[in-house]
Amino acid sequence: MQASAIASAVVFAAAVLVSDIAVAKSAKIRFEHVLTIGSEGTGPGQFRYVEDFALTKAGQLLVTDASHAWVQAFDKRSGKYLTRFGGKGEDDHNLEKPEGIAVDPEGNVFVADYNTGYIKKYGPDLKWLLTFSEYGSEPGQTMKSEFMDIRDGRLYVPDIGNNRINVFDLEGQFLFLFGGPGAEPGKFNTPEAAKFGPDGSLYVTDLMNDRVQVFDRDGKLVRTWGQKGSREGELRSPSGLAIDRHGNVFVAEIGNDRIQVFDAQGGFLAALGSGGNGIGQFKNLHGLAVDDETDMLYVADTGNHRVQVFKIVREGTH
Repeated sequence: MQASAIASAVVFAAAVLVSDIAVAKSAKIRFEHVLTIGSEGTGPGQFRYVEDFALTKAGQLLVTDASHAWVQAFDKRSGKYLTRFGGKGEDDHNLEKPEGIAVDPEGNVFVADYNTGYIKKYGPDLKWLLTFSEYGSEPGQTMKSEFMDIRDGRLYVPDIGNNRINVFDLEGQFLFLFGGPGAEPGKFNTPEAAKFGPDGSLYVTDLMNDRVQVFDRDGKLVRTWGQKGSREGELRSPSGLAIDRHGNVFVAEIGNDRIQVFDAQGGFLAALGSGGNGIGQFKNLHGLAVDDETDMLYVADTGNHRVQVFKIVREGTH
């Protein structure tokens, strides 16, 4: 790897309190910018189209890049580039357009390949182990899979081509699906992300319906919130999603160039960001991840070809 690529991979910024871009007056959460990872390009540590994240027990931040087909690994604290896997090609380990990613308790990594319908499983050493599913609409097939999660030995895969959530075991066996196209509660129009909260609830960003829907592990609808708009608590094309250990729900909005934070019932808590390319500004937001060990928020600032990292500061805590 060339030194110039390493240098461009991690751009550090002094911790900046972003109170001017962060939160509403009533919020109890604020954000400090810690560092920015990446720059535009196809080299190691660079990005063309950042999609989603997963964190490993080994302290790695895994980042999918749909355009150049790599999954890249960085040190989650420093942002240092470590390695990458996938890439375009015809071998089992290659990827065409990786988007969703999740890590199971044993450290195995699952990657959803948007164009092919394949879901590929890699070991903790990032070596290919298994390929399952395929492109299509039959049960067990996927079409344009997005940001997924794992809970209780099950992989939950949002599928925008079929407007549903597909559920597999961790050996690739199809279990069941739920959802379907529509605007009524429990249906979807572009389910972008499906992520679990600490209580076992599954939160889904329903992008074209401008809402968040919440289900139990078996796909039963629990509640829904959101309507189209740009005021506090309203949503415009919600995409990425993350839930912290307190049950707070972080939602990225493509249409509003911001991240909103809600409680588990959908009550507004805070907001971060605006359109642009400066610190705390975003363009074409996609995936989110929260590291409960460090209270760091990782943001896929896709249109700016980078990952922005913020410290979550909770008032009244240390």
